[in-house]
Amino acid sequence: MERRHFLRLTTAGIASLAAPLSVPSIARAAEPPKQIRLDYAYYSPPSLVLKKFGWLEEDLKTSGTSVKWVLSQGSNRALEYLNSDSVDFGSTAGLAALLARANGNPAKAVYVYSRPEWTALAVQKDSTIKSVKELKGKKIAATKGTDPYLFLLRALHENGLSKSDVEIVHLQHPDGRVALEQKRVDAWAGLDPHLAASELEAGSKLIYRNVNFNTYGFLNVTESFAAKYPDEVKRVIRAYERARIWIIKNPDETAKLIAEEAKLSLPVAQLQLKRNDFSNPQIGKEHIEALRAAAPILLDEELVKSGTDLSKTITALIDPTFSQSVIRQA
Repeated sequence: MERRHFLRLTTAGIASLAAPLSVPSIARAAEPPKQIRLDYAYYSPPSLVLKKFGWLEEDLKTSGTSVKWVLSQGSNRALEYLNSDSVDFGSTAGLAALLARANGNPAKAVYVYSRPEWTALAVQKDSTIKSVKELKGKKIAATKGTDPYLFLLRALHENGLSKSDVEIVHLQHPDGRVALEQKRVDAWAGLDPHLAASELEAGSKLIYRNVNFNTYGFLNVTESFAAKYPDEVKRVIRAYERARIWIIKNPDETAKLIAEEAKLSLPVAQLQLKRNDFSNPQIGKEHIEALRAAAPILLDEELVKSGTDLSKTITALIDPTFSQSVIRQA
């Protein structure tokens, strides 16, 4: 590090006295990575578009970097992959990313791939339950560490209940849907597209919706990758921007693509897509405020250590610098 620092200073001095020398390669932080590993998720339409069309592979080919796609079934899986260095980029809900960061996961949120209403509390079509308060003493399926799980906790708190007043059955999202429809649980904190499929195909009913309790879809990167390969982070964001703009211009084609990739019926894919807002990809103040409003649930339910400075954690999580110039150009 001292030698590179000396070379940068020396180069700057020479440049002030003579014509520029051929030294950019000396100042580079690192050679391009041999591979970039990203997750794709059925709850993240831009990731499906990118995987389908290969735009990122096309862009990175010039630098000799390959792309590896890894399926995430939920925010908890994406965050596990980031924490174990199995992926460089992971798609998660905003509050789930905050929870992980507070518990030591070195993730940085650099882009918003959508603002979805992707979760709600659902009951089986013949259920007599009509409100959150009626869930007291009931079994509820949810995937721990994901937006639906945190959505459930916030819904309970808003209605004077806590997680100790219900029995939470920890199941991955697809399994939660099956458990609800087979009447093995009384309710389910669902996630699209599984939630949309259960509504349309099994007649499941939504008893509680709150778009403000749905935190944003964050694209996260590991801190180590961001520090070593800042240019590649921007190239990934640029690819996501291309996918976002394509989705806005081609909603029908996007729904068909989601249906094909996730093996859904077209009406289910259309309902999922309808519940996504792709208008504001720039991560920043809006998302900081949303997480500050949601953060108390993490302390109230003892999901993080007592005394954790969540305001400081939010600041460490959200990094708008990578996306600012990319989004302006797009």
